[in-house]
Amino acid sequence: MHPNFEKIIKKYYLEPNASRIFEDGRRLRGIKRESKKDYPLISIITVVRNNQNSIQETINSVKDQKYNNIEYIVIDGLSSDDTLKIIKENIDHIDYAISEKDLGNYDAINKGLSLASGDLIGIVNGDDILLPEATTILIKYIKKFPDIDYLFGSVKKHWGVLSGFYPKKIKYSWFFYTSHSTGFFIKKEAAEINGKYSLKYQYSSDFDYFYRMIVHNKLKGMATKKHELFGIFRPGGISATLNKEKHFFEKIQIRIDNNQSRIFLSILILIKFFKNNFGKDKIKFNKLIKFYIEKIIKK
Repeated sequence: MHPNFEKIIKKYYLEPNASRIFEDGRRLRGIKRESKKDYPLISIITVVRNNQNSIQETINSVKDQKYNNIEYIVIDGLSSDDTLKIIKENIDHIDYAISEKDLGNYDAINKGLSLASGDLIGIVNGDDILLPEATTILIKYIKKFPDIDYLFGSVKKHWGVLSGFYPKKIKYSWFFYTSHSTGFFIKKEAAEINGKYSLKYQYSSDFDYFYRMIVHNKLKGMATKKHELFGIFRPGGISATLNKEKHFFEKIQIRIDNNQSRIFLSILILIKFFKNNFGKDKIKFNKLIKFYIEKIIKK
């Protein structure tokens, strides 16, 4: 079994938590969402913390989906601004919402995965937008291609549209898919095979998740056509606060943890390092040498 695999334990409610300041939603009011024949249930998870300026638009984008058999789960990481107030104002449209301390973005996603009861599961972060036709397009693909385990929808970023899915590129590139938030949906059974997101990685646990999904578990997926947009991935959020250097080393660590060839990794590390212009920085170059000796040579 892969060392980063941790089983998803399904729950209808989360166990009590001393830090929790809010728990409500349609589920707690006796309203249960159900999957029906030819009408699959979709679970959408929004994780958020201190996004008062965009969370309403995110909630609206889920609420305004043209396909309406959707279970909506919102996990708030104990926001200190008006995010929770906005969530409360929209609680009639949310199936389960909590506000409590967590261990970061991926811990919050794992809570959502444990609560999700849908046939399909997707993530829409609290600063992104799901377009109205997204879930309609998703269901169309799932019905037309019943053997796929997951789907990547095209996603619009501020500089253009990300489309396509190139699983073979995962061995040497970070950019082989559209987007984790708004663009990615996975079947419940496939999510259970792949397990939780690892909390070992601060920035790139989704990359590890996809590596396990594609390389180790050999799950099958595809992408929508370019014009079949699922969402808008807005600048800001966790991607805006990334430490480029730490992000670089973390992604290499993920490749090491997933047992990529040491010779191949040696070449890849050097290419990526100098491509990121770290090679001009003597301190960062020394860090690379230390990392290489400890992680590649001594491994």
